[in-house]
Amino acid sequence: MERWILHADMDAFYASVEQRDDPRLRGKPVIVGATSPRGVVSAASYEARRFGVHSAMPGFRARQLCPHGVFLAGDMEKYSRVSRDVHRVFAEFTDVIEPLALDEAFLDISGSVALFGPPLTIGRRIKEEVRARTGLAVSVGIAPNKLVAKIACGLSKPDGLLLVTPEEVEPLLAPLPIRKLWGVGPRTEEALLAAGFHTFGDVAGASLAALHRAVGSRAEELMRRARGVDERPVIGERMPKSIGEEATFETDVVDAERISAALTAHAEAVARRARRAGFVGRTVTLKIKLARARGSHPSRSSGLSEPDYPLLSRNKTLRDVTADGALLREVALELWARAGIREPVRLLGVSLSNLQPAPSDGAGPRAGAPPGAPRSPSGQLELFGGGAPVGAPAPAPSAPGRRSGDALGRALDAIEDKFGRGAVRRAVQAPAKITQTDRRKVGEEPDES
Repeated sequence: MERWILHADMDAFYASVEQRDDPRLRGKPVIVGATSPRGVVSAASYEARRFGVHSAMPGFRARQLCPHGVFLAGDMEKYSRVSRDVHRVFAEFTDVIEPLALDEAFLDISGSVALFGPPLTIGRRIKEEVRARTGLAVSVGIAPNKLVAKIACGLSKPDGLLLVTPEEVEPLLAPLPIRKLWGVGPRTEEALLAAGFHTFGDVAGASLAALHRAVGSRAEELMRRARGVDERPVIGERMPKSIGEEATFETDVVDAERISAALTAHAEAVARRARRAGFVGRTVTLKIKLARARGSHPSRSSGLSEPDYPLLSRNKTLRDVTADGALLREVALELWARAGIREPVRLLGVSLSNLQPAPSDGAGPRAGAPPGAPRSPSGQLELFGGGAPVGAPAPAPSAPGRRSGDALGRALDAIEDKFGRGAVRRAVQAPAKITQTDRRKVGEEPDES
């Protein structure tokens, strides 16, 4: 059976939803996110992109480039509802769907051709159905593999449809600038350009030795990608690699109380999402972005200089799995103390990885756990650890057979389900306002209402 992978990506998704729902915004440069000085752009309409604004851009840069833009805070619950409508369309054509975000997914349509017609016909029908049900445009790329399908989708935007046959892969890729190659970031791009590799074709036709001198051990991998070789399958039921929360402070933070409050809020949010998704994890990671920039780098889209803020991480692997907010907090505080940071920070994050399905305890189904996933033999760690201050070592967890953290976590979740987000919380909360980047989060889907 011939392999066909479809990549679907909504055009300027968040901004397009806002323009759809408010006719006054149509034709205007709409920027979702970046409503605070340290906010980050979540989405930019095509009118805003003409000024160089793009997603993940710092808010201050977006305002410099497009001072007359319409900046909106956004509504993630609304975007999630629209996303579910879009994914229902995808599911009518194949059950092999790999979501990448609210607005993006891979579909393996290899087995759909016999039912719905040639790949190009399927692409057209998906576009038509998405527009009919949501009023929005989706761009579609179709190719023999994920790498080429994603590139084709990007080249077709906005509101495009591009099919790439196996014979067309090499001619399509060869002239593309090397920055479009998956896995090539700013530093790798700089190394490749310095060595004389400017296009996919340059890398695909290079000697392995010359490429190795430029990028080291990644040479063979990049050469395969530049030739359009990608054997990755579309994975319909994916176990998430990690569940994390991070946020940028409105002003640089150094005092212990605000650090403790922020880590508490993040740890509780991670634990709540893990429980709701039906997972427990073993490794806790602390992410720290320092406030003082060390140099700068040119933006890949605008060419303007952007500051480089050092990013640090510390992690600890526990002896048993957990989805216990208090324990995550204690470990995060221990990692902070161990890092020995003595200068202001602009961002903090906490994540839980080495995930596995939560053990069944008769309390009901585990929402979000993959069908048929193996049961964990491990128990839940103790909830209460004494509330150590910043810098104090985390207390040793109690025996895994004790489940008070599990029971309390479910009780907290039930209260929030009934009375709304934030109805109950631990005594310590972040007194400083923080700005978060909106993104799809495991275990935090809003209700269908």
